[in-house]
Amino acid sequence: MLPSLSILDQSTIVSGRDAADAIQESIALAQLADRLGYARYWLAEHHNSQSHAGSAPEILISAIAATTRRIRVGSAGVMLPHYSALKVGEQFRALEAIAPGRIDLGVGRAPGSDGRTAFALNPNAAQAADLFPQQIRDLLGWLGDGLPENHPFRMVRASPEVATRPELWILGSSDYGAQVAAFFGLPYCFASFITDGQGADQALSLYRDGFRDQRGSGPRAAVAVYALAADTRAEAERLFAPRALWRLFRDRGVYPPLPTAEEAAAHAYTESEAARVARMRERAIIGTAAEVRDQLSAMAQSLRADEVAVLTPCHDKAARRRSITLLAEAFGLTPALPAAAE
Repeated sequence: MLPSLSILDQSTIVSGRDAADAIQESIALAQLADRLGYARYWLAEHHNSQSHAGSAPEILISAIAATTRRIRVGSAGVMLPHYSALKVGEQFRALEAIAPGRIDLGVGRAPGSDGRTAFALNPNAAQAADLFPQQIRDLLGWLGDGLPENHPFRMVRASPEVATRPELWILGSSDYGAQVAAFFGLPYCFASFITDGQGADQALSLYRDGFRDQRGSGPRAAVAVYALAADTRAEAERLFAPRALWRLFRDRGVYPPLPTAEEAAAHAYTESEAARVARMRERAIIGTAAEVRDQLSAMAQSLRADEVAVLTPCHDKAARRRSITLLAEAFGLTPALPAAAE
């Protein structure tokens, strides 16, 4: 059985185009995903980055929710230690008013930035991450569960008070997030694209083994992974080259715009860099739509994941749209809406 298929978008800034272009491309791609039948469209949060324009997922969610009809839209995720749980709860209740029953609130504990920026966002950043479980409790309370009797802000109500509530997810790339999700009985998504799959099996096993079913829904696990499909394997590898070069930069702590395929081909790779790119290519989930579908399905089956969210940063926006269209066809998604003029 094939897993449910969703999209994770970092609003990647690419060489030759600016951050505004990246935001507009995210909105357009979400509208295409809505028409193609994808389950969810999730927006990431990054700060002080020349690579990613998505610093405010709640704003992008609002724009996408208002211009789509059926797809679930959410965050992957809001970096909760930067913010007040009450304010996040209110933002996502307002989003529920815009698109009732279609909003996901994915939250994470990582800074999504460098240390200096984390302190610029929250002067108490040194202690904030340790309060993540408490913030989850408060967030659940303000989303409708109610706060504990002895909570100092128990009488504070999160507005707007609407009939539906966002679905709360925990996202992470370590055992910690998995255990928090299990404790609160929440859905969990492992960010495999960050770790190249390392730690996914252990984190998801901890999640399932420790799950406390407080809502009668049982554990629900997803995995977010880089994947790219093209009409041929050779074309997929050509489109993957900029991602591989960007990863070389990222591993040195440099976050530039995503290069073009031509820039990647012209880069003077050292022997060690060439070897690392070759290893990346071997592990990458790229190829024809059938090849990518089979790899994603096998991974989901191995990890016992119910859902896969694909991350496809690609300089060529037409090739990116082609990739998600090919995967929708390969997974047998049912187009929910008539295609608009491209």
